[in-house]
Amino acid sequence: MTTELGSLTTIFTEFYYWITVVLMFFIHVGFCMYEVGVSRHKNHMHTLMKNTMLIPLVTITFFFFGWWIYFALPNGPGITGGLVEAPHATAWSQLMGPHMGGAGDPDGWARINGVFWAAFLLFSWTAASIVSGSVIERIRSSSFWILAILIGSVFWVIDAAWGWHAEGWMVRILGYHDAYASGVIHAIAGGFALGVLVVLGPRIGKFAPDGTPRSLNPRNPWLVTIGLFLIYTGFWGFYVACNVPMWDVQSGDGTFYSATNIYLAPTTLSAITVNFLMALSGGLLAGYIISRGDAYWTYSAGLAGIIAASAGNDLYHPVQAMIIAALGVVFMYKVHYFVERRFRIDDAVGAVAVHGYAGFFGVVICGFVLWGYPSSPDESFASINPLGQIAGALIMFLVLGFIPGWIAAKILNAAGILRIPRQVELAGLDYATAHDRAQEEQGIIDAEREELGKA
Repeated sequence: MTTELGSLTTIFTEFYYWITVVLMFFIHVGFCMYEVGVSRHKNHMHTLMKNTMLIPLVTITFFFFGWWIYFALPNGPGITGGLVEAPHATAWSQLMGPHMGGAGDPDGWARINGVFWAAFLLFSWTAASIVSGSVIERIRSSSFWILAILIGSVFWVIDAAWGWHAEGWMVRILGYHDAYASGVIHAIAGGFALGVLVVLGPRIGKFAPDGTPRSLNPRNPWLVTIGLFLIYTGFWGFYVACNVPMWDVQSGDGTFYSATNIYLAPTTLSAITVNFLMALSGGLLAGYIISRGDAYWTYSAGLAGIIAASAGNDLYHPVQAMIIAALGVVFMYKVHYFVERRFRIDDAVGAVAVHGYAGFFGVVICGFVLWGYPSSPDESFASINPLGQIAGALIMFLVLGFIPGWIAAKILNAAGILRIPRQVELAGLDYATAHDRAQEEQGIIDAEREELGKA
């Protein structure tokens, strides 16, 4: 950094991504509160620890290979080219540690690498947390942590390399557009969760003998409400982290600096702020109406509305964002109950619906509403189109989501380590901890009584 203006730009960008990480941490806090609010008291500590331990496991694996996958695989490899060299994203690179830049950093990664890595890492936590909520109260912690690493540090990063990277083959060939990750994070995580649920099976008592689903309502509505509002809050960081704060989008034939979306096409924070709020509002209204005022679905529908509009929220008019959000909520709500009844799928928090079905819808509808718009500033790339978006949605939800989740769950199940034993599920996953604590407390009471007797 040799000039004051250049230094200010670099430090601003570094601080910009650092702020997104702080905001996105609220998403994880919200998921923890939300899941505990839905689960029964006998499973609270297990639910919390399951979500807590994904942090170190996904963080470490993302450091060692997840970050490299994003930069190395935009060509497939083997679809539009081979592996791409990514020296700044390898775990042993000096740019993954303290580095002030200079001759050893011609592309300027020294300042941005750590905070940009962290922003993507929080996306990884989100992907794993989506799966976490759907499988509560019946999965072994060890199996969930394996699944969290697979979705958080492998499969969602592959789909990001393919459909979110500015040079991704899906953007180049299909005209895939998914500015704020309707598919790249949400559809894939929802599909992965569905694949796991097919193998894992429902909680004991979820379905009557004739197959009729029973409602296992949230045990703590306050935690559910506050958790979802924290997720809304964290989503501001999510949206902003999908942008590049300052880029010369006209460097080939002039100078024009602007914020850009993930594909380096110009946008503004003002535009996405309006669209975010209109999508949230459209989702909340639709959720309230279609669920007939059910609080649980109303709050979840607000999140689903944002996700449904996210693919094109860099280009939608605010009224379009609102309508798409509302339609996405109706779609995910109807599909959720059809799948639940038809296939006896027990999605404990509606994660497959809110993230998977709404995200799938959001990718597909984007292809129709934005048909003909450029998918990228590179004019040689395909433009946005319905077939490309439908293909992209299937790749995200099915190819990189459902199928890997199903295969991984089948392997874990065959090894006998996927689901907890029936007697443990009946007693509660916190039984051993609670039993030990009760014994300790009884020991203290007995000791006190003994001392009182001596007195």
